Formats: sequence, structure tokens, C-alpha cells
Amino acid sequence: MPTILPRSYPEDVAQRLAAAGMAPLLARIYAARGITGAAQLETGTRGLLPFAQLKNAQQMAALLADAIAARKKLLIVADYDADGATACAIGLRGLRTLGARADFIVPNRFEYGYGLTPEIVRIAARMQPDILITVDNGIASVEGVAEANRLGLRVLVTDHHLPGEALPDALCIVNPNQPGCDFPSKNLSGAGVMFYVLLALRAELRARGRLTEDSGRKLVELLDLVALGTVADVVKLDENNRILVHQGLQRIRSGRACCGINALLRAARKDAARASAYELGFVVGPRLNAAGRLEDMSLGIACLMSDEMGDATELAAQLDALNRERRSIEADMQQAALAALERIPPAGSCPREGGGGGDPDAAQRPFRSSLAMFDENWHQGVIGILASRLKDRYHRPAIAFARAQNGELKGSGRSIPGLHLRDALDMLSKRQPHLLQKFGGHAMAAGLSIREEHFAEFRDAFEAVAQGLLSPSDLTKVIETDGALASGDFSLTIARSLEQQVWGQGFPQPLFEGEFDVVFQRVVGEKHLKMALRPSSGREPTADANAYDAIHFFSTTPLTEHIRAVYSLGINEYNGSASLQLVVRHWQTMHD
Repeated sequence: MPTILPRSYPEDVAQRLAAAGMAPLLARIYAARGITGAAQLETGTRGLLPFAQLKNAQQMAALLADAIAARKKLLIVADYDADGATACAIGLRGLRTLGARADFIVPNRFEYGYGLTPEIVRIAARMQPDILITVDNGIASVEGVAEANRLGLRVLVTDHHLPGEALPDALCIVNPNQPGCDFPSKNLSGAGVMFYVLLALRAELRARGRLTEDSGRKLVELLDLVALGTVADVVKLDENNRILVHQGLQRIRSGRACCGINALLRAARKDAARASAYELGFVVGPRLNAAGRLEDMSLGIACLMSDEMGDATELAAQLDALNRERRSIEADMQQAALAALERIPPAGSCPREGGGGGDPDAAQRPFRSSLAMFDENWHQGVIGILASRLKDRYHRPAIAFARAQNGELKGSGRSIPGLHLRDALDMLSKRQPHLLQKFGGHAMAAGLSIREEHFAEFRDAFEAVAQGLLSPSDLTKVIETDGALASGDFSLTIARSLEQQVWGQGFPQPLFEGEFDVVFQRVVGEKHLKMALRPSSGREPTADANAYDAIHFFSTTPLTEHIRAVYSLGINEYNGSASLQLVVRHWQTMHD
């Protein structure tokens, strides 16, 4: 059972924020997230970090300005996820607005793998470009850049991933995580990096007297795409990223988003006027990603590039259908994975929800600290989602593998706090160099390739690394909350204030906890539990004895009479009126 803990926060900071006019509850919430002054919550574009601080941004801008003046042909090499698709659309739209001849190519992940590979370079060369521009990839493409140089193509790398031991021999690299870059935000997405390069290019063209007033203004129109890429890639929402996402959401809510984003929201029956970071991350992003997972991302990029609502609607419908297919494949894979875990002997298993199963000695035996799984029937494009589901269910770093070509397995991993996944794989590769053919990624997500005959050996080696890095407390899931709410904080005003903020990775949506009596409950829409909850203390109702509407989405499990709940404050819009609604995220039975 997860441990529920309130977040700590500096009381003096909360008091200072409240003294400056902030509601005490909001002051406590923001203090717990590192906010020390109201200026950190500013959302205007003037608060963005200057592009001059991003290493090589101005140098790349000068190279692009030269290329535009010489009518050189630019070819963007995109990535096959939502961040790569949005970065590509941002690059194409921005470069063309600023006068460039630009096109794109996106690798098929099943044929050519990730990044600027030598094979992709040779395919790109058939399009006779003068310059290749990578977006959301390239920092690890040492061999691909070498092949481009051999063919006489110049390469500009824009990326945000962590570099390896050697950088590619590109003409110019813009990446906030490359050595020597002092850009304060290391959390820019691939879309954010491309947007910053365009800001630098606009300034360079203005300095050369080659910028029209109209084209200079149009870069702001790309912020909806920047917001989508930032949220979909689950990068940390630091101050700079919160501004980018807020500005993009403002465009979406006011009806000024590109046709593709509007069409994807409509395909999911979502109201653009009420769009939040949730819709970007869990509605639009997955539909884009479905193209890269099951086919290739050119369909998603075409949707984002469409300027005709009819065309965008048709493309969005195709993406929506692919996403439904992806969900079906994922469900089958997850069922197979859970069945496989049931067959693992207790000494090599993970703790299951509700106990250790039928073996009375299971609870006394050591549990695995990691999961590495392979099934010959699994789909290569969906293993990342499966790894994420397993990680969430068992609170273990998880890697799922699918069969690729020539005896190779492709793996996708997701991790938990306490284990930096890329560093763990690096440690493994140093201990047993023959196991990993390729790997790369972040703290919480990584991709890798191994030989199929090495799977069992890899699984055991990864387990050894995980056991060395993770403590027992790391393997206990913790749900952090912002504590209990006072009776006066159960209000529509507070809910609206929270709804206006950008929440996400590294700046989590506020969750609250409390004990409640369940007044009534019923299933609605065949898959959600609607209820009324009355705050209580122990077994006694509180003095105000108000009951609040609540809902537990995608759960029909009946609640017990008295519960401890973790919830967020939501707003229920119905027939033109709005009311407060508690959105239950987790609950536990309270015993007498």
C-alpha cells in the first residue's frame, strides 16, 4: 500500500507570500514547490530567458541567415515522438516564415532506429539538401554526422538529450545540456530548443535588415506547438517552461491554435476553451505519438502543418483511430506481462497489490528491485507505454523489450525516483560491455538495444545494478500531498485559482488528503464512480458536516464507509453552471 505523506515547505516563505497578498493555501502550495516570490509565477513572454544565454544559438542563427540569403535547401530530420513532431512543425513553420526553403524527413523507428543514423543520412541525401537540421535528436549521432560530412552535407544539431562521451562533428550544436552551455534552464524540450533557435534567427535577420514586420510577429503563433511538445515530453516545468506552456495554452483557449491541435482536441471531444496541460499530455500527445508508435510520424507532422481545418480533421481522425488501436495492443501486452509476473517464483517477484499471493512464505522472501521483460509478440512501438504501466503498478524501474531485426531486441525503460535510468545503464555497460549495443535517455526514461540471446543475462545484470542503487524506502511508493484542507478552502474560487496555473512534471498539481464518510456512491457512464463525501475526524463528522460532490475516474470499485482519500479540487461544468468537485486519485479504508 502506498505511503501518503504531506509535502514539507518553508513556513517563513509561505508567510512571506501570504503577507504579499497570496491566499494562505496557495502560499503553502507554492512554497512547497520552490517559489519564493511572486515574480517566479509571472507568465508573460518578457520573463523568458534570453536566447543569447543558449550556447551557439546566435552562431546557428548566423549560419541559417546565410543559408536563407543563399537560397540553400534545408532539410529537418525529425524524431518520431510528439516532441519531435512539434519541434519539426515549429522548425518548418518558423523557417519558412523567415524566408527559408525547408522540408523534412522523419525516420521510421522500426527500420532505421533513433536519430540521425547513417542510413537516414543516405536517404536524406537523395532529396539533395544543402544543410541537415536535427530536431529533438542528433546529440548522440556521431556516426550519422560523420556520414553526412563524408557526403558533403553540413549538419546543424538542435537537441535537448544528454550527450554521450563524444559529441558529433556537426557544424553547430544547440543543446542546453551540452558541455559549456550556461543556459539556466536545462529542461527545454526539443520543441523549446527549436523555438529558441528561431528567436535567435529572427534577431539576426533583423540586425541584417532582412526581417519584415509581419514575419517577425509570427513566431508567437508557434507557442501552442511549443507548449504541446514541452508537456508531451514530460520535461520539468521550471519557470521558463511554465511561461512557454502558459502562453501556448492561452493561444489554444482563445481559439488561436493551429488547425492540427484544434482537430486533435475535437477528435477527443475536448473543449479547446478549457484546455490545460492535462489535455496536452494525455489527450493530444498520445494521439500524435500513436503515429510514431504504429506507423511513422509523418502523419502527425502533416496534421500539425495543415492550415485547412478540413484536412486537419481528416488527419486527426486517422491519428485517433491509430490511438485506439494502440490502446488495444497495449491492453493485450499488459495482460501478457501481468500473467508472466504471476508465474515468477516469489523469490524473484514483485510485491503485488493486496499481498504476496497464495504462498504464505512469500512476504518473507526478497523481492526483485527491477523488472525486465520480453515477449516475442510484443509491439516495438508500444513497449515504452508498457514499461510505464509496469513501473506505475509495481513501483520498480521497468524495461520492456520487443523483437527487432537480425536477432536484436529493442528495449524501452521507465524509472522511479532513486534510480537514474541512463546512469544505471551506463554502469551496467561498464561492468559487462558485451550486453548493451546501444543506449541513451534521461533519468526517468531510456532506450536500449541488446542481443536476444543476452536477455536473461541482461535481466540479471540490471537487477544487480538496481539492487545496488535502490534502498527499501526507494521501493515504497509515496504519494505526496499538500496536506488537509480547511473547511473554507473547499471552494470554487480556490479551484479556479488552481485551474489557471500550469502544473506538470517537477511542478506537480496540488493533491490534498483527508478522512471522509461516504454518504452515497454510484457508477456513472459505466466506468466512473460518482459519490458524495463528508469530511470527518476519526469516526465523527466535522462541525460543518458539509458533503461534497466527488468522482473517481475509471474506477467502479465500491468505496468502504469510511476512507482516507487523496484528491484534487476540480470544477464540474453542467448545463451552464459550475460547482466544486473533488477528484479522488487514491483511497484507503480507515479502520475503527
